[in-house]
This record gives sequence, C-alpha cells and structure tokens, in this order.
Amino acid sequence: MEEQIIEKLKIAELKGRGGAAYPTWMKWNLVKEAKGEKKYVVCNASEGEPGVFKDKYILEHYPEEVINGMQLAMETVGAEEAYIFLNKEYFELFGDKLKKIIGHLNIKLFKKQGGYLSGEETTLINELEWKRPEPRLKPPYPVTSGLFGYPTLVNNVETFYCASKIVKDEYKKTRFYSISGDAENVGVFELPEDWPIKKILEETKNWPQTEFFVQVDGGASGKIFLNNELECSAQGNGAIIIYDLAKTDLKALMKKWAEFFVKNNCDKCVPCREGAFRLREMLEKDAWNNEVAEEVFFAMEQTAFCPLGKSIPGPFKTLLEKIWKIKK
Repeated sequence: MEEQIIEKLKIAELKGRGGAAYPTWMKWNLVKEAKGEKKYVVCNASEGEPGVFKDKYILEHYPEEVINGMQLAMETVGAEEAYIFLNKEYFELFGDKLKKIIGHLNIKLFKKQGGYLSGEETTLINELEWKRPEPRLKPPYPVTSGLFGYPTLVNNVETFYCASKIVKDEYKKTRFYSISGDAENVGVFELPEDWPIKKILEETKNWPQTEFFVQVDGGASGKIFLNNELECSAQGNGAIIIYDLAKTDLKALMKKWAEFFVKNNCDKCVPCREGAFRLREMLEKDAWNNEVAEEVFFAMEQTAFCPLGKSIPGPFKTLLEKIWKIKK
C-alpha cells in the first residue's frame, strides 16, 4: 500500500507547496527508507510572509483533507506521531476544529509565534524542540535526522491536502493562489497549476486596467514581473500581489521589504543580518546607492547561511532592473 501511495504521488508530479517545490514522492520515499527507531510527520502551518494566505483558506474550508493527508503520510513513512505547527492566529481560529477531526489519531497541535523563518524546515524543527528559531546546517537533512534526531517528513498544509486528493483519485492538477494588492477581487482561488499568471488574473477578474507589475511567490521575497512577462506560471507558494505602477512608491515598497527582513531575521549569519540592516539604512536615510546595494546582494546570495537569506536580494534586484529606470 505504501508503495502504491508513493507511486501515485510520483505519477501526479506533486511538488511541495511551501515554496521549495521539492518532489513530494521523493521526500516521502526518503523518510520511508530512512533508518530510525522513530519517525515523525510535521505539517507546517506557520505561513508568515505578507501576501501568502492560501493555507489559512485550506484550514478553514478543507481541514479534513489536510488531516487525511497527514494520516496517509504517517502510514506511508512509518511514523507513529505527528505535529501540526500552527502560528498563534491559526491556532486560535482552527485549533478546536482540528482537534475534533484528529480524534484518536496521534497528531498533536503545536502553537508558536511562527512567521517567515518557520517556513524553513530545520528552523521549524528547532522550534518544535523548544530551541532557538534558527536554521540548522545541512546535511544532515530532516528526512534522515530531523525532529529529536529521527527521520522527519515536513510538508506544507497544501501539500498534505493535495496528497489526500491524489490518493483518493480526486486530484485535478490544481493549486491555490493567493491574490492581493491592487486587486479587484482579493482572495484565494483554486485553478490549474500550469496556468500562466496572465490567465489567472484574467479568469479571477483581477487584470488591472492601468499599467501594473506583480510580485510572485510572496510579499517580501517574491520576484517582480512586468505585465508583459506574465506568460509564465506562478511557482513556489502561489502568491500573486498586484501593484499599480503609477501609484506605487518604489522606495516605500523596498523599505517595507527591508523592514520585514530585519524584523524576521534570526541573526545567525552576518550576511543576512547585516545585509538586511544596510538595505534598510540606505532607504531610511534616503541614500540609496545601487553600487553598494549590488555588493550587499552579492554577499547575501553567495554566503547567507540558509535559503531564506539567499532569497532576500530577489525582489530588490528585479524591481531595480525592471521598474526603477521607468519611474525615474
């Protein structure tokens, strides 16, 4: 049965919906094949980046599918215990309902501050162990040495939802998109995963009548796309934020990103900590310098400890390359 489930995930080509897009069948199989006296399954419901709120929608409307997906994962990888990592807001909103659905299953709810850093799986594991919320050195990876040193499967809320649908032969290769910003119809929409961003905006009646740009895959780390670059699909966590080109203050937007990264930094590594601080400092003093910024970006991309730090330059670089000159 376990082999059949993994084969179904493989055929469906499901990839993790938390941002990293790692093949789900491969991760489940790695945990299944790993040696360990215990194994754990963890559902990440921390969802802490601006403009990303599709997991909240799923927990509100399809919690049974999420729990079923976790139960299938436990049976497949051989785990007897699981956790749902909920940020404080989601715990208050969905905790009681989830407990009723869980019933006798050995799935525990874990309430924590959550946030952007908790999107990194080793940081989340540290928090589950009541350790400092910061990423671990990899390897070893959680699939072989995760929670309390045992093989651990960590997946996003939507990933477990999709796994449940796949095993029940109800999966239609759709995904959830969070659409916000200068949008006519802000909300979460379930649409085909291969649809280009342009079609998504048109079908949801969110295609602006004025010049605009979008930020895709998060309201902080997401990259910028012009309205003539939207024939590509939305990857990662499926977030699309619309900005009216004429109304958007670019410096204010970059300052907002920088403040977010400074506030949500774990302070573990110098490039990420100091890089985010320097970007904010230039913006606060109205002393933005492209050459200095490029040096900061290079240092973060090449030497930041974890993927979160390496992703920080993305929104700044794409905004500067594509829009800064236009508005100047």
